[in-house]
Amino acid sequence: MKRIIITGTSRGIGFELAKQFAREGHQVLALSRKHTPCADLNLQNLTAFPFDITDAAHFQKVVDFIESDWEGVDVLINNAGALLNKPFGETSVADFKAVYDVNVFGVAELTRTVLPYMKATAHVVTISSMGGIQGSMKFPGLAAYSSSKGAVITWSELLAEEYKEQSIAFNVLALGAVQTEMLEEAFPGYEAPVTAIEMADYIYNFALTGNQFYNGKVLQVSASTP
Repeated sequence: MKRIIITGTSRGIGFELAKQFAREGHQVLALSRKHTPCADLNLQNLTAFPFDITDAAHFQKVVDFIESDWEGVDVLINNAGALLNKPFGETSVADFKAVYDVNVFGVAELTRTVLPYMKATAHVVTISSMGGIQGSMKFPGLAAYSSSKGAVITWSELLAEEYKEQSIAFNVLALGAVQTEMLEEAFPGYEAPVTAIEMADYIYNFALTGNQFYNGKVLQVSASTP
């Protein structure tokens, strides 16, 4: 059984992932500002505590947990994300920073925090978006979001090169539209072709086996044009 850290687990894909990994017998650390949805599952092998990926003080909580309860980390799934739908002319530097704090800087800092506890065959999976893929269809209002998702793609490719001697794999899944609460909040009324449970099933299997076939790669996971 693997030891899995997942961010953004209060709802949507992250919640479904935490539940599936735990129910399949894996050890799970579910990180989210709202930890109660996972804690309320009452699964013995699932630990959830409040975690704000934009708060530097919270990263020590992850270190303390790993050192006291686990011997290492096998899989890190960077799933937490912030989505802003706002015309570029109205998007301030503060707006950009708020999105990048979650989607880029927080992802980088949590990964840096966890890496010392990862050994050969470990897998870092970062959830990006089709909006971050160069040449893909783009949508007005997503300048901050899509550019941040493009940034973590390049970042992951760089880390795959930097850590290849340690046999730690870094891959990105660029997701198309998935029916989640975050999508509904940003695009009210839009109906995505894939549910959160369906996407979690795919990510679950990829996180456990994808590093056998891929490293430094970006896989486009989309059932629709976007």
